[in-house]
Amino acid sequence: MTSYVSRKFLSMLIWLGVMMLSAGGAAAQLTIDITKGNLEPLPIAVPDFLAEDARVAEIGAQVAQIVRADLERSGLFNPLDPASFIETQTNIDYEPNFSEWRVIKAEALVSGRIIRESDTRLRVEFRLWDIFGEKQLAGLRFATTPDNIRRISHKAADAIYEALTGETGYFDSRIVFIDEKGPKTNRKKRLTIMDQDGANPQYLLTGSDIVLTPRFSPNSQKITFMSYENTVPQIYLLDIETGRRELLGNFPGMTFAPRFAPDGRSFLLSMVQRGNSDIYLMDLESRSTSRLTSDPAIDVSASFSPDGKNIVFNSDRGGSPQLYTMKSDGSGVKRITFGTGRYSAPVWSPRGDLIAFTKSEGGTFSIGVIKPDGSGERQLTNGFLVEGPTWSPNGRVILFSKESRGRNGSSEVWSVDLTGRNLRKVNTPGKASDPAWSPLLP
Repeated sequence: MTSYVSRKFLSMLIWLGVMMLSAGGAAAQLTIDITKGNLEPLPIAVPDFLAEDARVAEIGAQVAQIVRADLERSGLFNPLDPASFIETQTNIDYEPNFSEWRVIKAEALVSGRIIRESDTRLRVEFRLWDIFGEKQLAGLRFATTPDNIRRISHKAADAIYEALTGETGYFDSRIVFIDEKGPKTNRKKRLTIMDQDGANPQYLLTGSDIVLTPRFSPNSQKITFMSYENTVPQIYLLDIETGRRELLGNFPGMTFAPRFAPDGRSFLLSMVQRGNSDIYLMDLESRSTSRLTSDPAIDVSASFSPDGKNIVFNSDRGGSPQLYTMKSDGSGVKRITFGTGRYSAPVWSPRGDLIAFTKSEGGTFSIGVIKPDGSGERQLTNGFLVEGPTWSPNGRVILFSKESRGRNGSSEVWSVDLTGRNLRKVNTPGKASDPAWSPLLP
């Protein structure tokens, strides 16, 4: 625990400086229109970053590989095979030979270098070039420590993503999830965290108590989760920098489905009182709770809109589990789904434009999205058991759990983008479920 959340996190990014290099020329013309439903990935060349000696050259190759992998996973880019490159650059301060990159059909080029300024400090620079427009689109300079090179690589990929799509990237982020081991009848579940690309997995708790539904704070390195360590499910708060864990209230009934408010000062939860489940809001400072729903139906799985003004939740008050919205004080309840099947686990997009949900019908589960007014419902993916959507920081990609059939069926984490076309398995150490995506790291 200490090695990850204190030493690792506090030295994760020794951010000594970020500055734009001179971009030169007019605004970028080379962009990816991500509003289109059928995108052809943009061919992009990312050579190994230049270096002054063999030790630094290894790091340069690692940076380029991480950047290529990040961009490729997004589904929006096609990193070209370095073996196809004609030009070998020796200095990123000069324009590339654009014609030689056009020959291999590259539309964008990333030129980078790494300079060792001392044993504890590296300078990483890169320039992004528009091959057909023959101009620089962006440039960045980072200073960091050698053990922090993965963070810098993800930040570089984020900058490239933003320059070419106009949207904030999501690569410099983490995922918390439940690591699962053993058969379904006796499965051990442990709270685990890793980088968004599957690197650096670490257990966050030392015990083997069953934990579920972890959720990130939007503005700090804290997680809420549900634990069965006292038999009755209760909600805990974990500071992943210090490892400090605390019980959030000692309620007589079950508490579950925690989710932070956008300001991180309070969170929504479901609480069972006298056999009925309702939605409550808890203030983290005072630990006081206010009841938001009082219907005799089952009200669960509440999620705030990013502006904090509205809440989406799941209720069977209409006869079957459907999605409803209400104002943050519990007023103005409105049903937004009327389809067949059972809707659950709604979560509002960070952009505020969509709500993701799980739907089950006829023995099949699906992950879908819908607009907050109830229009535009569509399915992104389906399977035997897919559930628990969670959004990327930029609201373009959704993670979810996927379980296969059988007594020893595998539970995995998958991702899908808003087109529904870029469906991928996420690397985890073993079986995994209940993913939650962090905000971009500071």
